[in-house]
Amino acid sequence: MTAQKVLFIGLVWPEPNSSAAGTRIIQLVHLFKNQGYEIHFASAATLSDFSFELKSIGVSTHDIALNHHSFNDFIGQLNPSIVIFDRFMIEEQYGWRVQQECPDAIRMLDTEDLHFLRQARQLALKNHQTTEGAHLFNDLTKRELAAILRCDVSLIISEIEMEILQQQFKIDSSLLYYLPFLEEELAPEVTKEWNSYENREGFVFIGNYLHEPNWQTLQYLKTNVWPLLSQQLPNTSLNIYGAYASQKVTQLNSSREKFIVHGRAENARNAIAKHRILLAPLLFGAGAKGKFIDAMQSGTPIISTSVGAESMQGKLPWSGAIADGLEDLVKEAVKLYNDKTYWLNAQQNGIAIINQRYAKSKFEQAFLNYVAYLQSNLNTHRNANFIGSILNFHSLQSTRYMSLWIEEKNKNTPQNS
Repeated sequence: MTAQKVLFIGLVWPEPNSSAAGTRIIQLVHLFKNQGYEIHFASAATLSDFSFELKSIGVSTHDIALNHHSFNDFIGQLNPSIVIFDRFMIEEQYGWRVQQECPDAIRMLDTEDLHFLRQARQLALKNHQTTEGAHLFNDLTKRELAAILRCDVSLIISEIEMEILQQQFKIDSSLLYYLPFLEEELAPEVTKEWNSYENREGFVFIGNYLHEPNWQTLQYLKTNVWPLLSQQLPNTSLNIYGAYASQKVTQLNSSREKFIVHGRAENARNAIAKHRILLAPLLFGAGAKGKFIDAMQSGTPIISTSVGAESMQGKLPWSGAIADGLEDLVKEAVKLYNDKTYWLNAQQNGIAIINQRYAKSKFEQAFLNYVAYLQSNLNTHRNANFIGSILNFHSLQSTRYMSLWIEEKNKNTPQNS
């Protein structure tokens, strides 16, 4: 029997060592691959030196073009059973072509996080407001929600975002599927190999600095948090790791202040595991934080804010401390750094969060069962989403003609020699 095909269409080629989004997409690749699906990954982006070697795990890769009929030929010949769009912008670009050429394929959107929610929180912070509500209703929101409505199902990584979509925007629950990070459980034989409290030094922050929440947090650490925290812990360092650390990041390095910018870490979990606390007072953002998963997977307690820790712990105690005010943040950081009993308890909380809320054994089979259900009931599912049918109809018309116009325009534009 021929294996069913799953096509991932990526905004970029995944970089799991650079971002949580890259980790997430590779977890989904493995999920389908382990079930015997034939996996294909396509992107119009350029490969980087840090792109994951998809071919090494048996994934077929394809270079595709934006606004070009060649994609129609490609996907028509491939004829996948499932198409997964990596972020809503990719659904906007290719969704109508998938619908036209492969109408029976399940169209699935992996949101990563809700981009409109992150933007709303950024604007609220900029305007010194305590809530993002006033900024939720904008064109980006309309675009992202339209993509969700056009797809058969959207994968949501945060329970809070599930609530916002259903309660604030009345998105039907049948179009949303909660699927968190899919992690290996932390067994005793793993945790006993962790670096001890005594063998760790300093604080750590890590992130992809093309991602604005990480850059804003880094500046906050440099200008607000570390000057106060280092006064109380003068022999301690703050170690900064992360991908795409441009000059504006590296120039923050100061050995005198013990604010050390290391640059990209070859392995995020190994880098975090050297240090006693992940200090990540995120000021805004959305989704679930991959850096927190990495910290808990390496036995490293976390100091963060409410928005940073949002939706990650459920009803379980946090793996460290959550503080929103600067003074409270510093106070908790000093206590967690100096109090071994408190630190060990926080570490145990992290184990519980991973094993109870992110263990892939709790989610994978249920998700695969849902995919099988969708395949068997696709017409009924789509008929129940009439608003999505309307949006698909108009999208097929408007997006197609816009794309065809761009393609024709490109044909008539002289190329540089």
